Amino acid sequence: MTTPIRVLLADDQALLRSAFRVLVDSEPDMLVVGEAADGAEAVELARSTRADVVLMDIRMPGTDGLTATRAISADPELSGVRIVMLTTFEVDEYVVQSLRAGASGFLGKGAEPDELLNAIRIAAAGEALLSPVATKGLIATFLAQAGGPGRDPGEAAAYSELLAALTGREREVLVLVAGGHSNDQIAERLAVSPLTVKTHVNRAMAKLGARDRAQLVVIAYESGLVRPRAD
Repeated sequence: MTTPIRVLLADDQALLRSAFRVLVDSEPDMLVVGEAADGAEAVELARSTRADVVLMDIRMPGTDGLTATRAISADPELSGVRIVMLTTFEVDEYVVQSLRAGASGFLGKGAEPDELLNAIRIAAAGEALLSPVATKGLIATFLAQAGGPGRDPGEAAAYSELLAALTGREREVLVLVAGGHSNDQIAERLAVSPLTVKTHVNRAMAKLGARDRAQLVVIAYESGLVRPRAD
């Protein structure tokens, strides 16, 4: 029997947390291990419950979801925790900040139950989660508006040094990951096995210090390796 995905719910609305708990606990491969009403409590519970995935509301009184995400991402002991940001509006000013802070992706609170459950599974697997409405193009646009690559010489040099550590194939795979392609799709395009692609992705993550696939997408755009399209 496989170990269930341990889920932490962080939202200031008790009714919403209860609804999420019923939904998540109804799945045989998931288990709610805690509920938090604000970001500070979410950070504490992430440590004490050893959650695999946190469903984190962006806007909460006191310590908000963005601050909590930064705290969790900065803690080496919580490196395995994946965060899915929940937002009322999918075009949210904090979306890109959340991705930069370490979130695996985000989902609108109006998502269908199956979408939410799928999001938890995707995040737990270390994949980048982009909701159906918030496409990769929207992410790219937000990243460009939020500052784009090379905001200062030191940052530009740091990105250049990081990317220089990648092999040509790892860089090629990184571009395709940023384009929203799955490992299977990349494998077909490059005429290699999905396992080989996974190896390249994992090596790129290690060299770039990325927590997960979502962070690879952010780095690809912020470094200027991939440019956002106008469409």
